[in-house]
Amino acid sequence: MGLDLYAKIEPYLDFEEEIYSLHKEFLKFIMVNELDNIIDIGCGQGYFLNNLEINKKRAFGIDLSLEQIKICQEKGLNAKAISLEDLEKLEERFDCATAIFDVLNYIPKLELEKFILQVAKVLSSNAYFIFDVNTYFGFDEVAQGTINIDIEDKFIAIDAFFENNKLQTNITLFEKEKGEKYTKEQDSIIQEYHKKEFLEKILENSGFKILEVKEFFLHTNESADKLIFICKKAV
Repeated sequence: MGLDLYAKIEPYLDFEEEIYSLHKEFLKFIMVNELDNIIDIGCGQGYFLNNLEINKKRAFGIDLSLEQIKICQEKGLNAKAISLEDLEKLEERFDCATAIFDVLNYIPKLELEKFILQVAKVLSSNAYFIFDVNTYFGFDEVAQGTINIDIEDKFIAIDAFFENNKLQTNITLFEKEKGEKYTKEQDSIIQEYHKKEFLEKILENSGFKILEVKEFFLHTNESADKLIFICKKAV
């Protein structure tokens, strides 16, 4: 679903400020509540894992993108390309799960309850589940649009459009090889908007108690870009 191609272009997208602000919010909750033994679901290139390591927290990251996990492992981070379904077959259980930067928006609505049930299965009793999702404003006003990035040996074109509660992001990457020859890669990513009420219902059905839903403002003080859900496993 375009995740490996996205891994190649992510360093050029200038998301550092957004990532820092979001990670700071998650890390603050973990430190205040003295949480440890954390699984970061959809860990990407390991930025949050690195923050946890700096703060001497035990952490393990998983991602479906082999390219992302390769980058994590090159950094010496504890991460693996494994699904939640495979992870639940192992004996280890975690005291906190995080899913940061729209991870749940990548999951189709019909598969979301299964995903949340799998999160519950890899957590110990009374563990926390913390995640963010894009708001409708975040998709409609912030995420959609066109970006072209022209650097020395690469040209990146991104075209994102939001309709019928889905954001489709088309990615094209041209990379220069020897001489004047270029290679071309194309792929797409689809994310879905999930209503707050829908998420609340399936979280409760999956054995989680919602402690707080926080509005998070990345680009404007008028409308929230994201909602942060702080949940606790009920049993």
